[in-house]
Amino acid sequence: MLDLIILSLHFFICFLISIAIWYGPKNGYSHSSSTGGAEMEPDGLILIGKEEDIKKSQRITAKVDGREIVVFYHEGKFHALDSRCYHEGGPLCRGEIEDIDGQACIVCPWHKFKITLETGEGLYEGINPLEPSPTPKWQSKGVKQRIHKVTIDNGNVYVSPPDLSVSFDSDYFAEKYKNGGELAMGK
Repeated sequence: MLDLIILSLHFFICFLISIAIWYGPKNGYSHSSSTGGAEMEPDGLILIGKEEDIKKSQRITAKVDGREIVVFYHEGKFHALDSRCYHEGGPLCRGEIEDIDGQACIVCPWHKFKITLETGEGLYEGINPLEPSPTPKWQSKGVKQRIHKVTIDNGNVYVSPPDLSVSFDSDYFAEKYKNGGELAMGK
């Protein structure tokens, strides 16, 4: 009988731990206000956070109109883009930033796709077989990732709401993970 009580207690403790892990913080980059998203200002801009806080952490995620975005601070500039990679929805907030051909790029941690922070272009290394001695060169796939305009005002970082009249490849995954966000990072 004592074994059954100990086993039940063990199961209950494991259950509580799993709930705490599931609902606890997912990573050091997450940000949201008490309403579950970023706050809309009267001028239509969306407050993401304090400039100094983002400079320290180098990146932060936030919900903008239900869509998860990531704001990077890199080499003195702020950049904001959809948090999910256009290729297969990888979490860009966990990617590394690399300089590729003079452009700062986020590298998706899932499949190593490279996306410019400035324009959202997908880059790939390719060759021109018509050249006598073809050497790989960085080329653009076009703009694949939605970027968001960043505004700094009075020590605060804001982004403009997305203009959804123009679509980008990343929109599919932004919509797919709209409700999952950080909870779906491992998928």
